[in-house]
Amino acid sequence: MPSKPARPAYFPTLAAERPDIAMCRAAAYLARAADAHAARHGLGVGQHLVLKMLDAVGPCSQQVLSEELRIDRSVMVNVCDDLERSGFVRRERNPDDRRSYAVTITDQGRERLAEAESTVPSYLDETFAPLTTGERAQLTALVTKLMQL
Repeated sequence: MPSKPARPAYFPTLAAERPDIAMCRAAAYLARAADAHAARHGLGVGQHLVLKMLDAVGPCSQQVLSEELRIDRSVMVNVCDDLERSGFVRRERNPDDRRSYAVTITDQGRERLAEAESTVPSYLDETFAPLTTGERAQLTALVTKLMQL
């Protein structure tokens, strides 16, 4: 029995015509990869990002964390609750606005962040293996530019 000829893949055509769709599919793939990596290392993606930002910029409100990290405010509450329960952050009244809380990374949170950060380079190398170093840099620059809209 003769085999059917291979059907050409449609997605490359669609991606060329609709970069928005291609980016959505790429983002979904990357989100699944990041979640799987995070699950293997016991720190959620959102938790990792919050610790990373707090370590870099110092105490800030949940609202600022939410806006800067593009994490929904209701999700941010749960992320901060989990981090606080684990002893990785503490929340204190914001001295500039008593209606809000300043979230601060703890020494234990810094230690946990360092552990998590140590796994990132190999994860990125694996996830972006199809791209050259130059292509990764170009992709990063383009996505950064898009996110400034």
